[in-house]
Amino acid sequence: MEHTARTYEQELAALRQSLLLMAGRVEEMIARSGRALVDRDVDLAQKTIELDRVVNRAEVEIDEMCLLILAKRQPTASDLRFVTLAMKMVTDLERIADLAVNICERAIDLSRGAPVVMHPEIPRMTEVVESMVKDAIDSFVTNSSPKAWAVIHRDDEVDEMYHRVFGDLLERMRTDPALVHQLIHAQSVAKWLERMADHSTNLAELVIFMVDGRDVRHPGKRAAG
Repeated sequence: MEHTARTYEQELAALRQSLLLMAGRVEEMIARSGRALVDRDVDLAQKTIELDRVVNRAEVEIDEMCLLILAKRQPTASDLRFVTLAMKMVTDLERIADLAVNICERAIDLSRGAPVVMHPEIPRMTEVVESMVKDAIDSFVTNSSPKAWAVIHRDDEVDEMYHRVFGDLLERMRTDPALVHQLIHAQSVAKWLERMADHSTNLAELVIFMVDGRDVRHPGKRAAG
């Protein structure tokens, strides 16, 4: 019986570690995609796109680990929430990686023309989104709902930046129509970063549900945060 319990703990620890590794790769993809875009680095963009295959494989492997634990161990209470929410979290992580791929593909397209017209707040957006992913996963592993709440509040900062970027680029389209094509690309990048922040918020909301048993997926339920 003691051996079974030890094996079970090892399986849960392996699941945590796999989730951390997947999240680390996603964080790396976010940072690399932003750098590839600003620096017109096609090689970095292509290598980042290749990393997406590793993330996709990790999603499948973690799902299989979770299903195996559910079938073999039939976990209850907090362990059950941990395992089932891990399955949901890898979906958001995989979608964040896909959005980073979008940015890399756009970086490759834009590298063929004139220097990229990029809004100065986009690098800051990239940094905040990367930190949101990291902190959401940290809050999951450490069972920290305060850290998860901090991620949710940081989403407001990303939203504000996105609206400023969108408005500034729209105004520039009016005053400099020759740059419309490039400015539309910049708007797309800002939108993808904003969507990454939304997925990070989803991760944080899952942590709060796991730790506190509170469903805060809708703004009206967040007052106590």
